[in-house]
Amino acid sequence: MLLLISPDSVEEALECAKAAQHLDIVDVKRPEEGSLGANFPWVIKDIRGAVPADKPVSATVGDVPYKPGTVAQAALGAVVSGATYIKVGLYGCTTPAQGVEVMQGVVRAVKDYRPDAFVVASGYADAHRIGCVNPLALPDIALRSGADAAMLDTAIKDGTGLFDHVPVEVCAEFVRRAHEAGLLAALAGSVKTGDLGALTRIGTDIVGVRGAVCEGGDRNTGRIQPRLVASFRAEMDRHAREHAAAAVAAG
Repeated sequence: MLLLISPDSVEEALECAKAAQHLDIVDVKRPEEGSLGANFPWVIKDIRGAVPADKPVSATVGDVPYKPGTVAQAALGAVVSGATYIKVGLYGCTTPAQGVEVMQGVVRAVKDYRPDAFVVASGYADAHRIGCVNPLALPDIALRSGADAAMLDTAIKDGTGLFDHVPVEVCAEFVRRAHEAGLLAALAGSVKTGDLGALTRIGTDIVGVRGAVCEGGDRNTGRIQPRLVASFRAEMDRHAREHAAAAVAAG
């Protein structure tokens, strides 16, 4: 399971750099603009320059409307600015067909510029609260559009988390569908260390966090702390070892 951490500034990215051995992907977002709020192109560029060259930089394009052309241009801006993982939150898409149309534009814009870039179609565990596409539709949307991964996050950051809206068994189905389609499955949404056992057990490929590694657990007012990143990763590794040992024991 890969660990994706989301700094919102160059200063926070430098804190991530101090804990670089404990994380896999540095994700640029702007929490003031939403769950998958987009940051400025120059911030993406500066963060790319601030973290080790071997750490991929991801960038969120935003909680986007159903405006395929607008979103494709935004995604191109993110990859031009130095991101190699491009995440799109399908906030304004109410049907799978709309999601596919938006993501097809993103995939073409991004991969025409950089074929090795990695495109993530993101939906929301609490889709029922905002009226967007069903979470379990995301793997098929990603497959049909040529994206590389399907992701779930939470749209409304009110203290509830991923499993409050999508039970573990439904998340397991999400992961299964993603893997069946040849995609990576990413899960986020106020994920805490207590969720890691379940996330490991269901085969999650990427776990995304911010609040869990911020001072006071606050994604908006707290700052990312290297010691919290290290502690979170240690828990991830512990669950991975225990899961592997249990699999061996089960034969």
